[in-house]
Amino acid sequence: MKLSQQSLLSIESTIKKAVAKYQIPEGEEPSIVTDVHLQPNPTSGELLIYDDDDNELASTTINEWVSYEADDFEKEAERILTSVLSKVKHSGYFNHLSLMEPYSFTLIDDDKETTTELLLVDSETLIVNDELLKGLDEELDAFLKDLLEK
Repeated sequence: MKLSQQSLLSIESTIKKAVAKYQIPEGEEPSIVTDVHLQPNPTSGELLIYDDDDNELASTTINEWVSYEADDFEKEAERILTSVLSKVKHSGYFNHLSLMEPYSFTLIDDDKETTTELLLVDSETLIVNDELLKGLDEELDAFLKDLLEK
């Protein structure tokens, strides 16, 4: 699924609008415990964003979603939303929110059940990915072998 630049900007601004009410002045302590839930709808093209109490924080309509007919909508929406969330996070927009870390941006289904964690925001936890773990087994095996031989 390929989205127009306008649709990507609409998703980004909707995410920012959803968390804008959680902005706090620098130096104040986070105090709100919640996650942010994103619900894309392929039928209506809507992207709805909720808090933990199912209060709607923001919404937008993505026209390309309505006309998308392949069976992998959720996978493609997940890829796009993860990419946009990462961009917003790297811009520093989430740095001054009153949300207590760690908090997540999750993808939810029609029943508002979490299907995927799109982004975990936690400044104190190392997020381990496949690239970081590549070759770790071989290194640990070599280290253990070296220890046992001594």
